[in-house]
Amino acid sequence: MGSLDGKSMLVTGGASGIGEATAVILAREGAKVAIADMNEENGARVVESLKADGGEAVYIHCDVSKESDVESMVDQTVSAFGGLDGAFNNAGIAGDFVPLADYPLDMYNRVIAVNLTGVWLCMQQEIRYMSEMGGGTIVNTSSSAGLTGSALLPAYSAAKWGVIGLTKSAAKQYGSDGIRVNAICPGVIETPLTIALPLIDDPDVMERLVARHAIGRYGQPSEVGELVAWLLSDAASFMSGAAIPVDSAFTA
Repeated sequence: MGSLDGKSMLVTGGASGIGEATAVILAREGAKVAIADMNEENGARVVESLKADGGEAVYIHCDVSKESDVESMVDQTVSAFGGLDGAFNNAGIAGDFVPLADYPLDMYNRVIAVNLTGVWLCMQQEIRYMSEMGGGTIVNTSSSAGLTGSALLPAYSAAKWGVIGLTKSAAKQYGSDGIRVNAICPGVIETPLTIALPLIDDPDVMERLVARHAIGRYGQPSEVGELVAWLLSDAASFMSGAAIPVDSAFTA
């Protein structure tokens, strides 16, 4: 038996990177997993892989910055699995790699819409359902940049700080409804989002980034996913309102 046997789990941004790795781990622990993402091809691939390994999974097309998409996403998850026990609000974009004074307003608005408003919208729908059903668990993806800031990712940093604020506020408000809410704050994790960042191929930049991680390497998506799975399980029954670094002392 797994730690999440029979549980219904929703993963946004589940078609790649940390979301995909977490979905695999949730399925391994016995959960039924809804993969929500805008990338239909990758989403279908992840679902087929989970099914091939004996899991139960569905793909749901969703832009988390659109309220109607988010409402439909939660409805489809409940319809497919008969409920919603836990959610990993992980969908996000990096945005431009530019100093604040030069940052384009349209890109700032898009980053906030996906990374912060998207988490807000997801939590609203998830909490409304979970409150009616007697409880549930939510994990939100923040970032090391949500704890310390990042010089060339100002909009991303602002959004990820905001995610921590939403997490703590919801944890205080809805604990009495049986809902736990936590945030994870990954350091540099080897994902498609990270690899696509400008300057990441610069050997000097890479050396400085690696040097800030005590273990001396980037993290792997599965190393984040294991923490998420634990937070979503009953083993973490007294954990709520936390913003947990997963960064090999990057922010220490």
